[in-house]
This record gives sequence, structure tokens and C-alpha cells, in this order.
Amino acid sequence: MSTQENYQTATEDKISTLRKIIYGFGAFVNNLLGAAIGTMTIVLNLGLGMNPALVGLLGALPRLVDAFTDPLMGYISDHTRSKWGRRRPYIFWGAIVAGITFALLWQLPRGQSEEFYFWFFLIGSIIFYLAYTIFATPWVALGYELTPDYHERTSIMAVQNFMGQFAWLFAPWFLLFMQNESLFSDMIEGASWLAVIIGLFTIIVGILPAIFLTERFTPIATSKTIIDPNAPPVKPRSLSYAVADFFKGFLITLKFKPFLSLCGATFLVFNGFMMVSAFQSYVIIYYVFGGDQALGAEYVGWAGTVSFISTSCAIFIVTKLSSWLGKRNAFFITIAISIFGYALKWICFTPDNPMLVIIPPIFFSFGLGGLFTLMGSMVADVCDLDELETGERREGMFGSIYWWVVKLGLAAAMAAGGFLLHATGFDVALAGAQSADTLFYMRLADVLVPVFCSVVAIWMVATYPITEKMAHDTRSKLEARRGKMAAEVNALDENTDGVTPA
Repeated sequence: MSTQENYQTATEDKISTLRKIIYGFGAFVNNLLGAAIGTMTIVLNLGLGMNPALVGLLGALPRLVDAFTDPLMGYISDHTRSKWGRRRPYIFWGAIVAGITFALLWQLPRGQSEEFYFWFFLIGSIIFYLAYTIFATPWVALGYELTPDYHERTSIMAVQNFMGQFAWLFAPWFLLFMQNESLFSDMIEGASWLAVIIGLFTIIVGILPAIFLTERFTPIATSKTIIDPNAPPVKPRSLSYAVADFFKGFLITLKFKPFLSLCGATFLVFNGFMMVSAFQSYVIIYYVFGGDQALGAEYVGWAGTVSFISTSCAIFIVTKLSSWLGKRNAFFITIAISIFGYALKWICFTPDNPMLVIIPPIFFSFGLGGLFTLMGSMVADVCDLDELETGERREGMFGSIYWWVVKLGLAAAMAAGGFLLHATGFDVALAGAQSADTLFYMRLADVLVPVFCSVVAIWMVATYPITEKMAHDTRSKLEARRGKMAAEVNALDENTDGVTPA
């Protein structure tokens, strides 16, 4: 590893701390919704007695809808033209609708069959994720365009990642809250009230980036306008044209190799972490505490608190490493630390000394801290390189596909966790009397899956090509091109009395 050639951040490229925090509120909401639905689905198994394999399917199936709606929302956001901007209207209304639908999703009726609960939750989840996409996709794209500076992008992503971690601070305590006997009659009632609280918070906080942030990039004239100034006005685009243009942009984005490396690594690292978040709870409750749900839930919460503190520290460490060694090398270091943490779980998750469960999160939290600090910044660099090659800005498309991969990782973790749990022989009816083989296989999967995913992620990022110098050169070329196009458009406006052909 060698130090990088550093370029000074220009004053006009810096984003104030207040604006970074406001953008970070979106990360808090985004992570809170994802963490909540992942954590609260345990109610379907422990509260309603659903087969864990079915619970896993409920986490995975809505992602089939996301596979289409996320890129579509990215395309819509990229091509929206309004006086409020391309992103802000969707962020505002998406936060409101997502908050309402999340609260309604957990108002589970009593005394129904397993089949009823499956379809109720599946249909409700699909509606919720549609609203979630309307909010999250434009919010992500907005972050990519707040600044064109290589290092300031990492700083923005560090702040938003730090604020997003508060969701993971609270999420591990959701189980303890939902089964609090002094507040609720059972876990199902606890989930219904928790969902209302989260829904209201989503609405109030989620709209802040739409209200207080501005968008950097505005549509500029295309080369076709400049090449043929005497062409007749272009008619409004037809639906068939929009569909063809959507698939064209979608395929270009998917074929962009630097972006694919980032998506693959993100899927693997995040999937590994979510295996920790979902599967780990069962290991702590049924192996470390012999089936004591209340005590196990408390320690799950403490492990989550330690994870939050460690991740927060990792975010600022990785930001410094990025400026010294480059984003790719910083990624290698943080993922290696997280692998060590996952391996420690085999030793530290023990009924002989339950307090040791708080040690592995100190290390494996570096994976998530480094991932979303560096990857968001790296995707922003990819957007610049894509514009240089294609002449179009596709933050929405890149962001939508990237975050669909994140949500796919969450779904894969939930589905894999459910099926793995079922495959180990786990039976909720046995409570603390699970077999020795079941406990062994639960622990083995909890360690090996995230370690394997992290190792493959390092291999995938090894070929990522964008260095600081390359990013700087790309920006210089883009600004020269934009300046030339703007000058030609201004000259064209003067020659046509200010009327520019569409």
C-alpha cells in the first residue's frame, strides 16, 4: 500500500457540517426502516409461531418487486424536471407514505391462520417497500451530487453513515421493547406500538433533506441541440421512447465494471453483517442463555450498543485511512478487521462467560462502518466516470441499483437465516431444550457465512480502478466539457433571440 497523491479541496466544493447532518437524517431513516423490519420479523416466528422458513421468504419475496421498482424510480428521478428539483419532491412525499405504511404493516389481526399472516404481511410489505423506494432512491442520488470533490464525498458519506448507525443502536433493543410485559400484553401488541413510533419518526425526520438541501446538477443542453440548432422542436417523448431509454440506461449501468465490483462487494459484506443481526439473536438466546428470551434480548441489545460505538469510531478511522491510502486500500483494512471479529464469535459466544458477547462487535463492526463510508463515495466517483464516457448523469440509476443490492443483501440474509435456522433443526416449541447438534450448526453458520462473504468481497474490490488522481482528471475533463457546452448554448441563445430548440 502506498500513499496517494492528494488534491486540496476547494472552498466552493466544501459542504457545511449542518448540511451534512441534514443529509444524514435521511440515512437514519433509511437504516431505521431496514433495521426495524429485519429485527421485528422475529415476531412472526416467536409471537405468531410461523415457520422460520416462511418468515425468511417474507423477507426475500418483496425484493423481486424492488428489482424493477428501484431502477425505475432511479430513472424517473434522473429525468424529472420540476421547480423543486429532480430529487426533493420524491424524498418529501416518499417519507410520509413510507411512515404511514410501515405503521399499518404491523397492526396484525389476532387469531388468524399461518397462511393468512403470510399473505397479509407479504402484500403489506410490497406496498411498504414501494413507498420506501420513492423516498430512498432520490435521497441516495442527492448525496452523490452534493459535491464533486473526491475527499469531500467521503466526508459526506462519513457523516451520513455515522448518523445512520443510530438506527443500529436502537434496533437491537426493539426485541426487548416489544416483549416488555409491563407495557404490553404480548410481543404482537409491542410490535404494533413500536411500528407507530417508527412511522411517525420516519415522517417527521425523513422530510428534512427535501426541505433544507439543494440540488447541484441541473439539466444542460445536449450535444444534439448544439450540433443542429436549426432542427425543429422535439415532440414530447412517447411512452415507448421512455421505456427503451430506461432499459438502455439500465443495461449501461449494469455493464459498468467498476460499479459491478462495488455492488458485488456490498452485497457480500452487508449480507454477512445482516446474518449477524438476524441469526446472532438466536445464537445468543438459545446457546449462550439456554433459551432465556428476556435475558438473551438484553444482551443482544448490549452487543448492539457496543457495535454502534465501534462502528462510529470505524467511520472516522476509515475516513482518515482513505485520505492517506486511497478508498480501495482503506476498504481492505476495515474488512480484514471485521473478519477477525467474526472469527472471535466462536470463542466469545459462550455460556461460561456471557459478557464476552460484547467483544466481537468491537471488530466486526468495522466492516459496516467502512462499507457505507467508502462505497457511497466510490459510487459518486463512478457517476463522474460514467458521465465522461456517456455524456449523461445517472445518479438515480446508479443509486437505485446499488441500494437494491443492499436490500437484496438484507433479503438474502433474512431468507438464508430462516432456512439455515430450519436446517439446523431449531424448533421454537423446544425453547431452551435445543439439541447439541442444532446449537453447533447455528454457531458454525453464524461465523463461517460472514467470514466467507468478506473474503470474497476483498477479492472483488481488488480490481476497482478509480484512484484519487483518476477521479481528479475525470472531473477536470467533465468541467472543461460542460464549460464548452454552456458557452455554445449561450452563443446559440444569442443567435436565436434567447429561444433554444428543445
